[in-house]
Amino acid sequence: MSKQATENDAIRVKNVCLRLGPLSGVVPDALRFSFEVATTNTVLEGAQLEIDEVPVVVYCPSCEAEKTLTEFVGFRCPDCGGIAADVRQGKELEILSFEIETP
Repeated sequence: MSKQATENDAIRVKNVCLRLGPLSGVVPDALRFSFEVATTNTVLEGAQLEIDEVPVVVYCPSCEAEKTLTEFVGFRCPDCGGIAADVRQGKELEILSFEIETP
């Protein structure tokens, strides 16, 4: 991201918006702390980090529908209890956007 910022003559990055799923393996609070530490003395220093947390959504073949999971043990459909291992959403760790300040 800092490469794109400098390619666009950014003085600094004002904010960064991410999409984050629970299955990404990233803890939002740890990411916030790490972001602050990792961006020190870079064009990203001081940028606001916005995290759009998305739920885990799976496809249940028994119900023939997408279902939102609140528990991930066994990846079972919350309605019928069938195995629903086709994950459609929840693994994300994506940069959605960032805003830069230019001269």
